[in-house]
Amino acid sequence: MSDPPVIVIGAGIGGLAAALDLVARGVEVTILERAAGPGGKLRSLPSPAGPIDAGPTVFTMRWVFEELLEAAGTSVAAELELVPAELLARHAWNATERLDLFASRERSAEAIGEFAGAREARGYLEFCAQARRTYQLLERPFLRAARPSTLGLVRACGVAGLPEWLRIWPFASLWQSLQRYFRDPRLLQLFGRYATYCGSSPFEAPATLMLVAHVEQAGVWLLSGGMHRLATTLAALATRRGAQFRYGAEVRRIVVEGGRACAVELEGGERIAARAVIANSDPAALASGLFGPEIARAVPALRREERSLSAVTWTLATPTDGFALERHNVFFSRDYAAEFRALRAGHLPTEATVYVCAQDRGVAGEPPARATERLLCLVNAPPLGDRHPFPPAEIDACATRTLALLNRCGLTLPQFPHTAQVTTPAEFERLFPGTGGGLYGASCRGSQAAFRRATTRTALAGLYLAGGSTHPGPGVPMAALSGRLAARTVLADLASTSTSSRVATAGGTSMR
Repeated sequence: MSDPPVIVIGAGIGGLAAALDLVARGVEVTILERAAGPGGKLRSLPSPAGPIDAGPTVFTMRWVFEELLEAAGTSVAAELELVPAELLARHAWNATERLDLFASRERSAEAIGEFAGAREARGYLEFCAQARRTYQLLERPFLRAARPSTLGLVRACGVAGLPEWLRIWPFASLWQSLQRYFRDPRLLQLFGRYATYCGSSPFEAPATLMLVAHVEQAGVWLLSGGMHRLATTLAALATRRGAQFRYGAEVRRIVVEGGRACAVELEGGERIAARAVIANSDPAALASGLFGPEIARAVPALRREERSLSAVTWTLATPTDGFALERHNVFFSRDYAAEFRALRAGHLPTEATVYVCAQDRGVAGEPPARATERLLCLVNAPPLGDRHPFPPAEIDACATRTLALLNRCGLTLPQFPHTAQVTTPAEFERLFPGTGGGLYGASCRGSQAAFRRATTRTALAGLYLAGGSTHPGPGVPMAALSGRLAARTVLADLASTSTSSRVATAGGTSMR
């Protein structure tokens, strides 16, 4: 009798990466996804102008997918159509104060000099240099490590590297660190926004998040067909390699026998045996008992106050006027500290910074051929979708304030929010149970937050974690890395217990 498959619960990017690595090494894999298709948070929503990316919108860290697809016998060039973005984002504070950042540090420094003066331009270049050193210091001992620790980082640095580790201000907040490089409050606001990439506040997140600047400068790409195309491509490739996908299959329980996860049970009662189970879901869902009480004990609980931020999003097709949109645009609030105080207190801010992804804008921001264009508009929100769903009137008031901010910056959207599809923290909680709508796992608060994030191994044999809520962190490439770490761990464990030569000699996942 053949061995049962490895079960992957969830076809988000972490689950897809894990499945692809496993099937590429001859392991039978079944992916169970309760939605109608792959992607998880990398989702799209319909509109009269076509599907709109309603989750992550930025493709970075291309090397992660180069390594993943190379291990699967193909390449990014063969599977995806990517175009490098020269302009990273357009930022606005009002109708006259605007600043573009570019993939080129020199062009960005020149733009910052014209916007805020020569001193700020010099500070920017110093900031970029430190961001690069931070990334280089953390890539191998943190991003690629299955179970990172402060001690492990210190050991990886060695005695000679300790001064460099201390230079990145590991015990300072991102906001405190930014003040070493910038005095202009607008630039503090702009680069402080990197904390929101992890669903956190720049006033609480660690200074190490400055590495995001280096990640963006290393390359941002536009993916033909939208970011959701990445999920469908990985799913199709895994299917070609032999993975079995079952959509509309909701897991209600992970079965534990003999002290290990050995099967899953679907909502309809069907039981599927498993050699191992990889849960590509938020660890909070497991810890809260949604997959059974025995599973809850295997994963550390996450307190509500430790959750990352949620969001209110609007997707719509609309004419635009008055502001030359690029693919990525940020419209800043007038009081950043007040915005994050409100979020911390569980309120929708009186005025919230707005991110707008204009999906039909190309490399140079050309307007679309059609009269309307597809937009994703997003503001941060508290992760209270399970405890305090915001009533429709409050969401409507948030939309009114959002439109007022966009108008103040010169952008007119005639159809906003009337024809928009809105997603609130309560809807994100329904999509991703146990999170309250928090989109990034645990909030990144304090210097040790990254080391408290759940890792691949759980306290239960046979049960593993993957996804943007586990180590190494949120974001599409990080979720893929987590999936690869899960696959590598499963392969090592199967090799140590199995007599099957095809697994025992696999040697783990290549993580060059």
